[in-house]
Amino acid sequence: MNAVQRKQGTFLVLGIDAATWSVVNPNLQKLRNFKRLIEVGKSKELILKEKPISASVWCGMFSGKLLEEHKHENYVVNGEIVKREDIKVEFIWDILHEEGKEVKALNVPFVVPPYSFGVNFKPIGFGLPTNEKEWEEELERVTEKTKELLAEKPDSVISVYTLLDRIQHFHWGEDYVVEWYKKMDEKIGELIFDTGFLDGNNRLIVISDHGFCSFGEAKIQTLPEHTKEGKLKGDHHENAFLITVNVDYEIERPQDVFFAIEQTFF
Repeated sequence: MNAVQRKQGTFLVLGIDAATWSVVNPNLQKLRNFKRLIEVGKSKELILKEKPISASVWCGMFSGKLLEEHKHENYVVNGEIVKREDIKVEFIWDILHEEGKEVKALNVPFVVPPYSFGVNFKPIGFGLPTNEKEWEEELERVTEKTKELLAEKPDSVISVYTLLDRIQHFHWGEDYVVEWYKKMDEKIGELIFDTGFLDGNNRLIVISDHGFCSFGEAKIQTLPEHTKEGKLKGDHHENAFLITVNVDYEIERPQDVFFAIEQTFF
């Protein structure tokens, strides 16, 4: 097994909740690490055919199931927070672990607080960071923990940042959003390029669960315009973000991430 593991390297899925090409593309000169990823990998806009509801999309991405199969659409049902145990499907980390593979999952927001597997990690703000201090903390802690996990050279690491979703809901259309993409870009540089992650046989998927647009422009409204935290300026769009490096499996929908990982190891 060790020889196979060395040949395959580590498969990293880096999720960035709500990352969107509509911000990245016009600002590539300010986002040098996003630009480097585009240059070394394959990039595309992933058009969701399902509702751009985060709970459902992340669930489908790592279970390989459609909504009608995994049946998990909302974080809260009948006033109760949905837990991992309530979702009757196996995720890719469950399957890899059962087959003796070393797999870590960090801060995956298909439930709240976000779920981790094989990792001791306390999500910031119960997984709903709401201010600059919490956004900075999530950015730093997820990056550092992911670097620690990658240094162990496991078979697969799945790691997700949630902060851009919160920022864009309240600041969409502002220069402030680009400033946070620049902060994210710096962390991508630390995580992917400064560590030399792409120098060997490692595989990488950088993906969002949905894109973003001005409130009222989306086909499906995901939240009320007025919330207890303030008026929303942005909402989820069905056009998601995707870059792959050294991944042969063609990803056309979120569920294909599951199958891309599965194909690599089985």
